Order: sequence, then C-alpha cells, then structure tokens
Amino acid sequence: MNVKHPASSSYRALLRIAVPLIITSTSFLVQNFCARMFLAWYSPETLQAAVPAGILYFTLVCGFMSTAAFANSLVAQYYGSGDLHSCSRSVAQAILLALFSFPLILLLIPVGLWMLSVSGHAPNVLAAEKTYFFILMLGGVQLPLASAVSSFFSGRGLTQVVMLCAIAGATLNLLLNWLLIFGIGPFPEMGIAGAAIASVVSGFVSPVIMLALYFSPKNNRLYDTRRLFYFDAPLFRRLLRFGVPSGLHKALDIGAFTLFVLLVGRLGETAFMAANIALSVNMIAFMPSIGIGQAAGTLVGQHIGRRDFDGASSVGWRAVHIGWIYAAGTALTFVLMPEVYIGLFSHGGAPSGEILQLARLLIGFAACWGLMDATNLIISGALCGAGDTHFVMWYETAMAWLFFATGELLIVLVLKWGVVAAWAWALVYICLLAFGMIGRFRSKRWQLVELIERTELPDLG
Repeated sequence: MNVKHPASSSYRALLRIAVPLIITSTSFLVQNFCARMFLAWYSPETLQAAVPAGILYFTLVCGFMSTAAFANSLVAQYYGSGDLHSCSRSVAQAILLALFSFPLILLLIPVGLWMLSVSGHAPNVLAAEKTYFFILMLGGVQLPLASAVSSFFSGRGLTQVVMLCAIAGATLNLLLNWLLIFGIGPFPEMGIAGAAIASVVSGFVSPVIMLALYFSPKNNRLYDTRRLFYFDAPLFRRLLRFGVPSGLHKALDIGAFTLFVLLVGRLGETAFMAANIALSVNMIAFMPSIGIGQAAGTLVGQHIGRRDFDGASSVGWRAVHIGWIYAAGTALTFVLMPEVYIGLFSHGGAPSGEILQLARLLIGFAACWGLMDATNLIISGALCGAGDTHFVMWYETAMAWLFFATGELLIVLVLKWGVVAAWAWALVYICLLAFGMIGRFRSKRWQLVELIERTELPDLG
C-alpha cells in the first residue's frame, strides 16, 4: 500500500513525537534510579554491584538491541515515502533478528562473568555482581525484541503507544523491586537477585503488548502485518548492512564506558560508592536525551523518505536546541542541590562525609558534560535516522577506545591519579565527541546515504 504522509520540521511536530519518547526514557530512568536507590537502602554492597553489573549487561546486549532498533529508520523512511507494506516487512526482519540474537546473548554469559572476575572488586561485591548479571542475561532478549517491535510505532510517529507500554512495564518494575528486594508481605527477601528478577519479568510487558497491537486486526488490515511476517533476505541484509554498524558502535561505545566504571571500582570503596551515586544521578540528564535523539531520527528519516533534506537538517538542529534546554536545566539542579540527590541513596543515615564530598564533586562533572552528552545522543540519533551509521560507528569507536579507554587505563593503572582525574578525562572525551558530531551534521554528507530502495509512488493524498 502506497500513501504519502506529510512531515513537518517545526518544534511543535518534533515535540509531539519527542515528548512521549522523553517520558518513555524517563520511565526507564525512574525504574533504574529507584532500583538503585532501593539497593542502596538494602546495603552499600548491592548498589556497588548493581551499577557495573547492570552496565556490563547492557553493553553485551545493546549491540543486538541497537541493530534491531535500526528498523525505526527503515520504517520512518518507508513511511515518509508512502510505502506502508515495506514498513511491516522491515519490522518483521527486526523481530526475527531479535529472536535470532537470544542464543548469542546466552553464549555471552561466561564472557561477562569472566570480565567481572578480573575487575578486582571486593569478594562480596563480586558475588552480588555475578548474581545480578546472570539473571539479567537470562532475560536479555527483551531489549532487542522491544526495540524491534516499537520501531513499527515510533517510526511512524506514534510514540504515545511506546510511552504507554513503557509506563506499564516501569510500574510493574517498581512494584516488584520493592516486594522482592526487601521481602514485603508473602514475597521472600531476595536483595539484588530480586532486583534482577523484577527487571526481567517487567521487561517483557512492553514488547508483549506491542506485539499484540502489531498483529491486531486494524494494523493487519492497513499494513498486512500477518502475511508479511516472513524472512525477507534482501531486506534482512539491508537491516544488517546499516543496523550492525549502529549496534556495533553502541556496544563498543558503552563497552569503553563499562571499562571506565570497572576501573573506578579499583580506586577504593569510597571512590566506587561516590562514583556509583554520581552515575545514577547522571541518568536524570542522560535518559531523556535518548528520547529526543530517537524523535530526531524518526523525523529525519521521514523527511529523507520524502526527499526533503532541508527539513531533515532543520529538525535535527531543533532537536539539539530542545536537548540543550533540558540539559542546562538539569545541570543547574546538579550545581544548586547535589545533596538532595545524594540523600536519596541513604536510608537511616547519611553517607560518610568523604563519600558526600566526593559525590558532590563528581555530580559537578556531570553538570559540566550534560550539554555535550545531549549533543552526542541527539545528533547521532539524527545521523542514524538518515542511515549514516558507518560514520557514527567509526568515529565514536575510535574516540571511545583510542582516546577515552586508553587514557583511563593510563590514568588509573599507570599514573594512579585517582577518580577525579578519571572523570576529568571523561569530560574531555565527551566534549571532543560532540564537536565531531556537530561537524558531521553540518557537513551534510549524511544526505548522500541511500538507505531504502526507491520507486515512483502515486500520491493518494
């Protein structure tokens, strides 16, 4: 079915798509933030374990997730061009890719356990890390599956559906965390294992609901979702051609950051606790920018599908402006009220004076890099929406490993300069990454990428 759809580059059109995605990202922020807060109340060791183990889990799974999520760009461009049936074909390939990835995710469990074993963390923390990581990996297919099926809705701009499903999953997650960590009522007290089980169970809520909607009679009638759910080798290869660079760069980028977190764990209990608090607080600035970047990618893709390159460029910069406003407001709260954030991680007593002082300083670093981090997330989202995933992969991977990771290894293991120097290097890395993203988007070379096949479609309204 071929139907032309108009696309707007206005702030209003961008916010219409972005706000539900921001709320979606915020729901993940709330559930992760609260889970870590509950674990901090439960014991300091479980918080110390949850942050590196959770980031390592995401590192090993996000490559599959981001590859499947690239279907959003395909759907956006096909939808903009008016080819509705190709929207369904693209989502089908992404769902199949997500299912194919599950055995590979399970095979990565021993790799992750080994990486935790050589991290040099305290034995009690290491045991908790392994428990948390192992349970999360058993449910690891939920992330690529959710990304695959949500692309059917977000790629067409129907981000309210994604938002409502995410809120349902986050609500269940909060409830299960409270019940299973502390053992409320008839539920057993499971500590960090309960937090992991809560994440796995609630993580399937969103993809299951969206799958039911995807195959519903209405969407089947308009998009032929049931008949078109088959393996399409040429389209699957296109998804891999452009999606794998996206997934690979995400995995390697987050992998470098995981190394950073694991290295900080070698700098002593005070530095590790303060850094984990600051990283948890930083999610407040980080997660909503992901939603804005997804919205930018959707609208950029829709404009390119209609061959409106000026509109695509305009919407990308407007998304950056929105991200800057949010990041600046968040940074202001980091500077003015860090103790409020830090106090959320205490229960029945404040953190020690040394932890409090160091966490306050590290939250100040997070305030400084907020604008640049938002720039990276939003522009990379816009570039991926255009199909420019190879540049994003090569540039971000080179910066992450040749600059960031190498510098952190030198600072922590060789020079032994401590956590403040390690975070200062992270600030420099994020700034340089942003400058490269800005330069690429300004060059407009992303407009030369041909993501979808082109046919002349009749304009039916």
